[in-house]
Amino acid sequence: MTPDFSFEQAGFADGYHVIAGVDEVGRGPLAGPVTAAAVILDPARIPDGMHDSKKLTAKRREALYEQIAAVAEVSIAHASVEEIDSLNILRASHLAMERAVDGLPRVPDLALIDGNMIPAGLTMAAQAIVKGDARSLSISAASIMAKICRDYVMWDLAQQWPGYGWETNAGYPSKSHKLALRNLGVTPHHRRSFKPVHNILYQEK
Repeated sequence: MTPDFSFEQAGFADGYHVIAGVDEVGRGPLAGPVTAAAVILDPARIPDGMHDSKKLTAKRREALYEQIAAVAEVSIAHASVEEIDSLNILRASHLAMERAVDGLPRVPDLALIDGNMIPAGLTMAAQAIVKGDARSLSISAASIMAKICRDYVMWDLAQQWPGYGWETNAGYPSKSHKLALRNLGVTPHHRRSFKPVHNILYQEK
């Protein structure tokens, strides 16, 4: 499955003029924010080789990040660890998506959302597309931008909180991360509502 521009072309045919692809990254990690991107592609200047960010090498993602940033309208937004813990990860990821759309230079009249749910706070027409990052070029672009930006956030946090391996595991529950969590303890950037973190806090008490 390779992403194409057919969902966007169908939207244009239905009378929509400004179409944004929206995706998030970071639902699964034990630490760090959940990050979303919204991207409005220029149909005449779509970078070659875009795909679901998980299917690209780090080098290719970096190159596409620069290319997308140069030709598209992009907005990045986050929902914090505190928001994840108070709302739940699904609602927090939708909040990040809503913020990303709100941050675009232009208000889209159609949002293409990766997944099977549309964030409740969106005020424009929206279409949920399962596996959208592998099917829609706009969502693919959003997945790349969100992934790179969140990786940068986690790399920065890794400099402040060494030992957890966030510069390589991006906060995901790798074996070394979970071991560090037990040995070094819970940081302010860990999601306390997530079971491995919650269990350590509970055991410490």
